Amino acid sequence: MCGIFAYQGKKTDVANLIFYGLKSLEYRGYDSWGILIKKNNHHFYLKRQTGKITDEKLKTIVATEGFGHTRWATHGGVLEKNTHPHFDCQKQIFVVHNGIIENFTQLKQNLIKKGHKLYSETDTEVLPHLAEELGKKINDRLKIIKEIIKKIKGLNAIIFYFFKNGEFYAFKNSSPIVVGKNYDGVFLASDAAALAPYTNKVYFLDDGEIIVIKNKNLSLFDKNGKPKKISFIDLNYKAQDTFLGQYKHFMIKEISEQPKVLTTIAETQEQNLKKAAKLIKNSYGSYLIGCGSAYYACLVGTYFFSKIAKRHINAAVASEFSYLVDFLKETSLVIPLSQSGETIDIISSVKKAKEKKAKVLAITNVLGSTLYREAHEKLLLLAGPEKCVLATKSFTAKLAFLYLLAHILNGSFKKGKENLKKAIKEVKKIINEADKIKKLASLLKNKKHIFILGRGVSYPVALESALKIKESSYIHAEGFAGGELKHGVIALIEKQTPVIIYNPSDETYEDTLSSAYEVSARGAYVIGIASKNNPVYNQFFSIEDCDDATTIPNVVFAQILGYYLTLARGFDPDKPRNLAKSVTVK
Repeated sequence: MCGIFAYQGKKTDVANLIFYGLKSLEYRGYDSWGILIKKNNHHFYLKRQTGKITDEKLKTIVATEGFGHTRWATHGGVLEKNTHPHFDCQKQIFVVHNGIIENFTQLKQNLIKKGHKLYSETDTEVLPHLAEELGKKINDRLKIIKEIIKKIKGLNAIIFYFFKNGEFYAFKNSSPIVVGKNYDGVFLASDAAALAPYTNKVYFLDDGEIIVIKNKNLSLFDKNGKPKKISFIDLNYKAQDTFLGQYKHFMIKEISEQPKVLTTIAETQEQNLKKAAKLIKNSYGSYLIGCGSAYYACLVGTYFFSKIAKRHINAAVASEFSYLVDFLKETSLVIPLSQSGETIDIISSVKKAKEKKAKVLAITNVLGSTLYREAHEKLLLLAGPEKCVLATKSFTAKLAFLYLLAHILNGSFKKGKENLKKAIKEVKKIINEADKIKKLASLLKNKKHIFILGRGVSYPVALESALKIKESSYIHAEGFAGGELKHGVIALIEKQTPVIIYNPSDETYEDTLSSAYEVSARGAYVIGIASKNNPVYNQFFSIEDCDDATTIPNVVFAQILGYYLTLARGFDPDKPRNLAKSVTVK
């Protein structure tokens, strides 16, 4: 969840370099942030602050190495004393950390008994003190790190900085660390996108590996301390993709990028989809897993595969799937969906599935991510960097892949591609006519509840739409299957309660229209999203029929509504409270 950025090299404006590196990672956590800069062999600059990273530049410090951290709080409140970097008693060993030290309480008690003074409420603070204590008996810093790896429990990404020696030691277990190098220095970061402005040569650290940065050089070791060769890969991001450009927020930027992303998928992925379809055909039991928006994409996929491909594929919440792996076999296929490829609940489930010898087909957005490396086969979403915490273009990219994959299985790729192109045209129209949705947001901004109804494939679209509204604007929104309305939900309908109805021209049309009449009879303010208007709708938004690909423009409507609701209520759409982009803790 937290963001880490480190640099050692020839650049002398390190404070600002790290500052902007952390700004680019702030979507991973923004409860507090901190920076440590080595000024010379005797002095350092340490800044720790609660809240989001300010836009003020740090004072110019002539220095060539340092690191920083932006925090999503786990252990301990949002206080300066809990902010990273943490340090030992002598302020000679500094640490930044993403993850959880599960046995920190016992480690902390042992350190206190040995005379160490720890001031924070965090699990992280035990790490520099542990290194300090081990250093009393071990003179080899690599051996110290190896011992620490043995002593701590949990899923982590950790960087140690030994101040006097000017050395960084980093290692990971499930949580990500990416190494980058260019002509003037070396970098460490939690996300490859943060390195895009500086280098396109990156290496994704594997679990158990240790990277050492000393004298602007990199050394890689396996878990036993034996040297390894670093094989860099080319980053498929462009630096300009990580900047706002003409847009005020990343959320609207990424919403606006969807036609381009979807067109790329439609035009370039047929062969890759055919390979993936073959895996599904040869499997005995296929399972789509995801978290949050990715899970709702999985649910959409189950409808696509059932209706289009006439194939049963299960969907499961990834955080629960690890408790359901007992039935997996060598012939099973697990299809995890993840934008970052680092979501810990996904990674844990994938590892357990592999223990059962099941095959893994990953659908992810990040080349070289943990999920990408763990999977037997993979499909890259091609959505580019997604900086807003809320999933937008990565979500519709997942829908496009699943939709076309279902058509490949049905032998109707050409038809699927044509429908997807119609959907792209509708997405462009919705984006161009966003002012109408903005007016709706102004009307709804003070409502306490918003309900969204859909049937068939529109049911998971309703769930995703509700998520977009509540996680950005903090209005309570709930998505429901239209048929469930009379089984309890209708009790919540009061006069002028907003109810959004997804009613595409498919087999659910008449039944969904009945749901609209039922809520209207109870006084609801009915907002119809359909290709055909009806007097029951108090407001109507036209989205032309694109067959089942209509799900894509329907979702984009909700994304734009969520964006403008958030602005109307005075909140930040890119960084909603309590949330972070890449969920790397359980």
